[in-house]
Amino acid sequence: MPRRTDIKKIMICGSGPIVIGQACEFDYSGTQACKALKEEGYQIVLLNSNPATIMTDPGFADRTYVEPMTPEVAEQIIAREKPDVLLPTLGGQTALNLAVALAKSGALKRHGVELIGAKLEAIEMAEDRLLFKQAMKRVGVEMPKSGYATSWEEASAIADDIGFPVIIRPSFTMGGEGGGVAYNREEYEPMARRALTLSPTHTILCEESIIGWKEYELEVMRDKNDNVVIICSIENFDPMGVHTGDSITVAPAQTLTDKEYQVMRDAAVRIIREIGVDTGGSNIQFGTDPRTGRLVVIEMNPRVSRSSALASKATGFPIAKIAARLAVGYTLEEIPNDITGKTVASFEPALDYVVVKWPRFAFEKFPGSDDGLTSQMKSVGEAMSIAPTFKQAFEKAWRSRELDKPPTVDKPKEELLELLKRPTADRYEVLFEAIRKGASIEEINASSNIDPWYLRQFEELVHAGSAIEPGHERVFRAVDTCAAEFEAATPYFYSGYERVGPDGPQHEVERGENPSVIILGSGPNRIGQGIEFDYCCVHAAMTVRESGRDAVIINCNPETVSTDYDISDRLYFEPLTLEDVLAIVEIEKPEGVIVQFGGQTPLKLAAGLAEAGVPLLGTGVDAIDHAEDRERFGDLLDRAGIACPPYGIAKSSDEARLTAERVGFPLLIRPSYVLGGRAMMICYDQQQLEDYLAVEAVSLGLDVPAEAGERDQVLLID
Repeated sequence: MPRRTDIKKIMICGSGPIVIGQACEFDYSGTQACKALKEEGYQIVLLNSNPATIMTDPGFADRTYVEPMTPEVAEQIIAREKPDVLLPTLGGQTALNLAVALAKSGALKRHGVELIGAKLEAIEMAEDRLLFKQAMKRVGVEMPKSGYATSWEEASAIADDIGFPVIIRPSFTMGGEGGGVAYNREEYEPMARRALTLSPTHTILCEESIIGWKEYELEVMRDKNDNVVIICSIENFDPMGVHTGDSITVAPAQTLTDKEYQVMRDAAVRIIREIGVDTGGSNIQFGTDPRTGRLVVIEMNPRVSRSSALASKATGFPIAKIAARLAVGYTLEEIPNDITGKTVASFEPALDYVVVKWPRFAFEKFPGSDDGLTSQMKSVGEAMSIAPTFKQAFEKAWRSRELDKPPTVDKPKEELLELLKRPTADRYEVLFEAIRKGASIEEINASSNIDPWYLRQFEELVHAGSAIEPGHERVFRAVDTCAAEFEAATPYFYSGYERVGPDGPQHEVERGENPSVIILGSGPNRIGQGIEFDYCCVHAAMTVRESGRDAVIINCNPETVSTDYDISDRLYFEPLTLEDVLAIVEIEKPEGVIVQFGGQTPLKLAAGLAEAGVPLLGTGVDAIDHAEDRERFGDLLDRAGIACPPYGIAKSSDEARLTAERVGFPLLIRPSYVLGGRAMMICYDQQQLEDYLAVEAVSLGLDVPAEAGERDQVLLID
């Protein structure tokens, strides 16, 4: 059936400001929706309060309102623009909650606006814990034992019935906000009261703990004719108890038997049909008991999510774009697959590679903060890798994190095993060190509940030292969504190490006649380097293409618009390290590389690229170093006669103490080449300086012997 012709104008809601649990993946989904629906001839009205997004740029919508995401403002826009329909399923929890508020207040009815993508009943059934529980009972899908509370008294009675530990899940919140695990009544009461307060409907689900169980996700799409496809299966390395956004995940799932997968798949189909989401892009989470195989459903997002963005980039299947077209009446078999150019959206993706996602945390910005991982999300971004084997993908994701300094965990085996009982951001450094110290797979499994299959893979990595086997060479392959059954028409590439023949590696990259320009992205989101740099990279790609050159983007962030396959002429989903970038330069032989739009990450590669003879377009290495190196910048100010606070340079802890004495307290410490104020601190006295040096000296490379590597620099100023 063709698209709906009774719709002329569509209002799309974005996700508002970036917060933990709701980041630039919704700029990606919203931008895709705007583009897809404008191509269909619809007028687009966009509401989003975040000016750093691509979607709020002029041209992506016919009318863009950078205004607060409140029901009052939204109704004013509806009254003025008179849209026919409202599409809220592409803007995260903010958009979904806004749509619910507009529907319940009668605003949509007053202005004759229809909710598309998911009706109010479907949203409420998926988001309201009680209604969801009742729906699961109707379709025969088991859930953990639980009770639904609207007051502390009800919550207390449920805990008496279930027993501790108890997991608390507030209704209509995102990223697990307000949720958590209570191990006793002392922890339970304040947690339950807070969750009741944070839930917009003041309702919470209190359920039996299944901490330690295995966790899986299925990304599911459904059209108005009730056709359902499974886009991607995702397995969490970390067991239940760690929010999926904080877990390292792998796609496709590695440790499910075919029978277990089919049972889970059938359950997912029954769930999405019962809930009634008709725009696709729903994420359903399951838990399985590794001892008994018992399967339970945890929850469902009746909208595109961060996992949807991950699944889109993992498979090449553009979930948000297809979801937008489904929302206006198309069916899955009517929507072409852009990657192959030959199949349609009803073809389920098949992968002949492995994808690993690794979350990025920012605990270093908050000394003393609790780095324990629970059911409430704490990661601020993520990196993704694609490779032919699990071990290669894991190793590639490991180096994509761009940590200042990897954590060191040189402790006895017994202490490491004890640390693994409490998941933290550095748990895999701990795990690998435990293997080096002789811990067995059985011991690590008992402490961490991580599946033994993964532990055997990690053990092989430790003993081999690398996932790359002797004699193997790097080969670039195309993401084709169908395990090479059809040739990929869209240039989206990843690299892996394979045994090659006498003619050398046979890359799947096909260059055209146009010269190319490489644009380096910003890598995983973190505090200080986020969506604004993706905005810059997308505009750089658009400008390069307008100039008649091929725009080539390198990035490893699955949330971004820049890693959408139609933004550039060629997309390489690779880590932003000098080695990985130079490998792509060798294939592309570009006119030059642009480093100035991706934030601090590309800037740190500039000197290495220049030394390798790679032309840098735009700001050069010397100009970058003048701005970033505190000593050179200070000299520049002195030569130019520009006034600045008294300052001094230190390259070791002892120099820092002497310089501080000369400059005087209070003083501000600024390292060179840092991101978003990383490791900057105001010290008011000597003791604060000593505390700073005790924490930061190692991570900044101070007090390192000269032969061990070049030291970073610290600038001290008033």
